[in-house]
Amino acid sequence: MAANKKLLVLPGDGIGPEVMWEVRRIIDWMDRRRMVSFDVSEDLVGGAAIDARGVPITEETLESAKQADAILFGSVGGPKWDKLGFDMRPEIAILSLRKQLDLFANLRPATVLDPLVDASTLKADVVRGLDIMIVRESTGGIYFGEPRGVETLPDGQQRGFDTETYTTSEIERVARVAFELARQRQNRLTSVEKANVMQSGLFWRQVVTALHQREFADVELSHMYADNCAMQLVRNPRQFDVIVTSNIFGDLLSDLASMLTGSLGMLPSATLGAPDATGRRRALYEPIHGSAPDIAGKGLANPLAQILSFAMLLRYSFGMAEDAALIERACTNVLASGLRTADIMATGTARVGTGVMGESILRELDKLAA
Repeated sequence: MAANKKLLVLPGDGIGPEVMWEVRRIIDWMDRRRMVSFDVSEDLVGGAAIDARGVPITEETLESAKQADAILFGSVGGPKWDKLGFDMRPEIAILSLRKQLDLFANLRPATVLDPLVDASTLKADVVRGLDIMIVRESTGGIYFGEPRGVETLPDGQQRGFDTETYTTSEIERVARVAFELARQRQNRLTSVEKANVMQSGLFWRQVVTALHQREFADVELSHMYADNCAMQLVRNPRQFDVIVTSNIFGDLLSDLASMLTGSLGMLPSATLGAPDATGRRRALYEPIHGSAPDIAGKGLANPLAQILSFAMLLRYSFGMAEDAALIERACTNVLASGLRTADIMATGTARVGTGVMGESILRELDKLAA
């Protein structure tokens, strides 16, 4: 089959190359067993790009990303680059990709697979069957707002400041993604902000409410303050279906929700842009774990979040829901067999490394595709 799906792979730093390799093995397997071929290219980002090219991401890499049908990202950063200036941080790579490609809707699922119910620090009856989707606005808000900086006051003190700012269109487009996802799930959306103490939060609530009335009246909409949402995620997480929120609150709440599942090493994410005239969206997919430099190169990393990110890519960018479900089922079956990487170990399970986990997924794919 001709390769007609352009995929840009950006492994990055730390454990990124290790877990990405396991995805490359699945891509090869799909070529052999599913007759699906991808036009795959690979490039440097983050610390690896700083070392080789002097910047976290080059203009050429950004242009390749714009031409790709989807981007699969690993992880960036590590202590080696901690002393570089603010504008030379390895993390600039992912921020630049989001901004340059206008990837505004970050999808962060928090799903508890049956074999991992006991991996959560919460009681099993609280998290069993958990399936939440957090939609985080990712190109606006306080991370990008102006003015920002550090200034010296007349009395000699210094003051640091950032600005939380959103326009109507920025809120509407991310809320629209969330409403559409809710329609495909349980038809419930919770919009999260701090309308009680922040003008930007009150504005967020007003814009989401108006959009709901105009276009999505069939979806059940509720509003919640961010601090209460954090409490409710721990108290009763299954009350939620889809959550939509701002950049900073989404950053905090999605990390909190991820730990309901027991490990950052298990969870994928997608960041989507606006659809063009053909319906195609620019999109980037990445695991939510960091570069984990303490275990990099040791073969200990959990590759499942990277593999599940690839499954999300197949579903959302390439319309390959059947193949995505096959990979997800293979991951669940391997976990059910008792194999675990160190981050998700439990009594009675067998500890394996990155390569063995990846190989086990491939063997399970062979069984499922037989």
